[in-house]
Amino acid sequence: MNTAIRTRIVKIGNSQGIRIPKLLLEQSGLNGEVEITVQGDCLTIRTAECSRAGWDAAFASMAQHHDDVFLDEVNTTDWDDTEWEW
Repeated sequence: MNTAIRTRIVKIGNSQGIRIPKLLLEQSGLNGEVEITVQGDCLTIRTAECSRAGWDAAFASMAQHHDDVFLDEVNTTDWDDTEWEW
């Protein structure tokens, strides 16, 4: 369903914004964090991807291929041994 609703740009603090009617939010399924892009004279709003999406699979693959090892030697200092708390 293609719904168009006219609204105005309003002042929000030092910025400007628009109010998105509940009907449009329900139809789009948008909630939480979103990503806004500009294409010509159009703004596109879409659900933001999780910044760490796919990391679990990547780490599992690394472990399977034994790529999950330090590349450099671990050199600890006295501070690491005496001051650092886990």
